[in-house]
Order: sequence, then C-alpha cells, then structure tokens
Amino acid sequence: MGAGYGDRDGSIWLDGQLVPWRDANVHILTHAMHYASSVFEGERAYGGKIFKSREHSERLIFSGNEIDMPIPYTVDEIEAAKYQVLKTSGLDDAYVRAVAWRGAGEDMGVASARNPVRMAIAAWEWGAYYGDAKMKGARLDISRWKRPSPETIPCFAKAAGLYMICTMSKHAAEAKGCSDAMMFDYRGYVAEATGANIFFVQNGEVHTPKPDCFLNGLTRQTVICMLKDRQIKVHERHIEPGELEDFQQCWLTGTAAEVTPVGQIGDYNFEVGALTRDIAEGYEVLVRQ
Repeated sequence: MGAGYGDRDGSIWLDGQLVPWRDANVHILTHAMHYASSVFEGERAYGGKIFKSREHSERLIFSGNEIDMPIPYTVDEIEAAKYQVLKTSGLDDAYVRAVAWRGAGEDMGVASARNPVRMAIAAWEWGAYYGDAKMKGARLDISRWKRPSPETIPCFAKAAGLYMICTMSKHAAEAKGCSDAMMFDYRGYVAEATGANIFFVQNGEVHTPKPDCFLNGLTRQTVICMLKDRQIKVHERHIEPGELEDFQQCWLTGTAAEVTPVGQIGDYNFEVGALTRDIAEGYEVLVRQ
C-alpha cells in the first residue's frame, strides 16, 4: 500500500470494468467536483459477505434519482460488481465504497443533464471508525452547524453535497480532541453525528431522534429491530437539547461506526452500560451470520 488512498495496489471497478487502482481517475472538469453531483454508499463485508448489500444498492439508485441523476445500472448489476471487487481485493472483511457521479461532458454550468453518469466501486481494509472509542466510549463535540430542512435539500439521499457541514463539524471536533460531533437539526432538536445516527438510554428504554430531516441509516434500522427483539421499548421522537442530561447511556450507529458507545457529548457524560455493550456485541454477531 502507498501513503494515501490514491496510491495503492489493487483494482477498482470503474464504469463496468476493473482498472488498476492508480488509474481510476476522472477529468478535472468532472461536474461532481464543481457542483457536488454525486451519491455514494459505504458498506462493510464480514467474512466475504456484504451486510445489507442489496439494501445499499437500492438506496444508491434511490439517491441518484433524488438528485435528478439516474444511475445507469440495475441493482443486480451493482451487486455483481461489488462482489467482483470484493473477490479481487482478496479481503474477507472490508469496507466497500460505491459512488456515482456526473462526469465531464457537454455541460459545465450548474445544469448537467447532457453529462454521463459514471460509477465506481472500491474495497479496502478499514478497522474501527472511532478507534478505541468502541471500548471506552467516544467523546463528541456539539456542532455549530445544523441539519437543514427537507425543503432546502434532498435530505433522504446519501448525497456527497450534504456532507460538507459534516466535514467541517468533524474537523472542529477533532481539533478539540473529540472523535466526532453531534448535530442539531434546523428546529434545534437532536439529529445525528456527522456520519452516524444516535441513540440514548433512559431508565431501560431507548430514545432516538425521528429521521424526518436526515438519513434513516440501515444500521439504525437494524439496531431498532434488535432492540424490539429484546423487548426493549424504543421511542423515535424529537429530542430537546435539555434532555441530554437525563440520559444514562448513548451510542452511535452506522456502517463505518457499527455500534460505538459514547462517553461524552459536550458537557454531558454517559456510562458505557450493559445495554450499550449488549447491542454492540449483538450487532457484531449479527453481521457475521
């Protein structure tokens, strides 16, 4: 492996064929680079099987349609390509990134309908997203940026442009020694972290923000099912900032984050309790079944 993600051995699936990793490039006038016309999926493979693979492929197509960028591949074609990449990588446990974007073409203004939609898939080894936080609990900053209203953005798409404020929020958090940042939504309710959904525990019951202006993550949905299977009551609702002091436990969920305990958000502290550990351990078992 080289020093960065652009300089590695291996292959990347690009527009229907495998190409050497270092040759998987795009033109500087690619529309996505200038106007964020791009959608993506982050997925994890465990033991050679991509968890929730088909759901991810379906969401990629949905996201493309949401930003008026129809992806020229079917779910079955995307599935075949992902497993081709995974096999070629030689990895059983891997992170899989599928991305589609408007390429360079006849248009170079805001409009891009005449530009081709391109797609790539890569896989690499990636450990715990938050490092040792999976054991002791992540420390979160509180972002100054808020998740926007659904009237301003296609908030249910996994679109690259929606992550700009997430990048800035995480940079600010890391500068303070935190792992990530929690974001409020445009109304002031608790929303999510920069790339993960959030859960809280109060007196044995679980509370999680209602996903009405941010992505309803596949890992989030999986964990809710796990909780209900355990007969744990789950409240999907709007959570006020002042309620943070009343919660005893907290965790994050996401494909990259998996289930990561949270020990601190701003001035609020949480224990890495039994329920948090049970869900984290149960998720690790589930993804390898």
